[in-house]
Amino acid sequence: MEGITSNRKILTRLMFRLLPIQILLAAIGAVNGIVSTYFASNFVGVDAMTAVGIYWPVNTLVATTATVLTGGASILCGKYLGQNEQGKMHNVYTLDIILAGAIGTLLSLILVFLAFTDNTGFLTHDDQVRAILNRYITGQAIGIIPFMIGSQFTIFLSMENRNRRAMTASIAFIIANLLFNFLFVKVLGLEAFGLALASSAGMWVFFAVQAGHFLSGKSQMRFRLKEIVWAECIAIIAIGFPGAATNIYQAFRGLIVNKLLEAYVGGAGISAFTACNNFLGVFWAIPAGFVAVSRMMISVSVGEEDRQTLMDVMRVMFSRFVPLMAAISAVIMMLAVPETRIFYKDPSNPVFMMTVWGFRLLPVCMVLAIPAMHFTCYGQASGKHVLVHIVSLMDGIICVCAFSALLIPAIGMNGLYYANILNGVVILLIYFIYACVKNGKIPSDMFELMVIPRDFGVSPDERLDLTVRSMEEVVTISQKIQNFCTEKGIDNRRSYLAGLATEEMAGNIVEHGFAGDNRAHSIDVRVVHKGDDIILRLRDDCRPFDPVTMNRIAEGDDAGANIGLKMIFGILKDVEYQNILGMNVLTMKI
Repeated sequence: MEGITSNRKILTRLMFRLLPIQILLAAIGAVNGIVSTYFASNFVGVDAMTAVGIYWPVNTLVATTATVLTGGASILCGKYLGQNEQGKMHNVYTLDIILAGAIGTLLSLILVFLAFTDNTGFLTHDDQVRAILNRYITGQAIGIIPFMIGSQFTIFLSMENRNRRAMTASIAFIIANLLFNFLFVKVLGLEAFGLALASSAGMWVFFAVQAGHFLSGKSQMRFRLKEIVWAECIAIIAIGFPGAATNIYQAFRGLIVNKLLEAYVGGAGISAFTACNNFLGVFWAIPAGFVAVSRMMISVSVGEEDRQTLMDVMRVMFSRFVPLMAAISAVIMMLAVPETRIFYKDPSNPVFMMTVWGFRLLPVCMVLAIPAMHFTCYGQASGKHVLVHIVSLMDGIICVCAFSALLIPAIGMNGLYYANILNGVVILLIYFIYACVKNGKIPSDMFELMVIPRDFGVSPDERLDLTVRSMEEVVTISQKIQNFCTEKGIDNRRSYLAGLATEEMAGNIVEHGFAGDNRAHSIDVRVVHKGDDIILRLRDDCRPFDPVTMNRIAEGDDAGANIGLKMIFGILKDVEYQNILGMNVLTMKI
């Protein structure tokens, strides 16, 4: 139990360490939306604001295409990391960048064609707004390619623990976006085209800062066209599509909702919803950041068949992420009026109170979305594709559109807000009902709620979890491991060697890793009995240290140097080291 608790603490620290950059990355599009909305409403006019809102479904479709690739690539790479398949990981990286570039180019050409030929009537029938929209679309098309490829770079930077580079790129984008908007919109008066061109130019800055790492030769990821396995393209899209399908459906949902608002509320409804969506988009980056971190941990855990870490990820989500998001949402709801004044100054204008109520009601959706997004992510990684497709369809289009069609004609603008909340409730009910059906009863623990297969990983009886926080504790784990191995029928020699190997390696980590900084550290030690093998896994959050490489170097040293390391490698059946998401993971097989 102590080891399980330690594993959860290490996991929690890791997830919260990775969280800020993931939130910042997810917030890029939202910051862009707020800046565009602010300059549109204050320096261009209401029609420009409407054009930004009408473009939203298109923007969602573009972002979703990138999400399909990032979701599929990150889950596949996470699995290959867990299985230590470096070659396959490089192949996924290469294919992902090629797909992102090709799809980004195609989307850019399609949008430019639609804008120049005035074939955007399916978005709006207002001739005046459509003319503004065409110019806005042209400017947006310039930034699609760097957005598509830059989105992929961020996941690989996170896997390489290069979060500082990704954060620098994000900050550079935000600053560049503000400066370009000021220059193109206020100074040069480029109006709607300037709004879009500013965000596109900022996206090229974002792309360039990240690309520098992968072009420097220092990246762990390798772009390899030789021996490329093109069939993995299908796997990337197949794995990424179910989780991103919700966003694809949301693009079509946006078209339907806009038509309902036009018919029953008017242009003010679209403007109010646009202001709320763009402002809340910054805060939607928080649940998006939560699930980005969890996705990496879930995919690695599936690759390792580590059921305990899978359940711990979900426990962290319920115990930390959901309460934190609930507190943030409450603050947003209380500040509804001041938030509305950022975009609209006149309280007598109908759009003002429509926006206020949006800020009072829509934040509830963010709290409901966190568990739903996590279960969807687990469904993607574990192959529950039919369930994820059904949820995506319900979440993306059916529920919101059905509830909106019923409520908007009856109660007006607030009907749309309530429809979104009801949608979140229904999605959680679907996952709960699925668990009840699969278990044949109401789930009693996280294992049953997640519907983890019984044959996944090893049962608790076949696993020993220990925690090492000091050199004194290093000495005690050897006997515990020997006793565990003996109970599982392992011969005395291998039982002794398992304890000895763990003691030697754990002692090395305490001696060299714990002293590397002023932070408190611990080692999560896991012993697994699988078949006739004993698998020893040590995981810590100290500075990177690869004993496998160190042993190769030590082989050329004097016979008396590094004798402990040489002895341990001499008795091991297999040993692997990985630095996964900033954590040292050493796996030994006896």
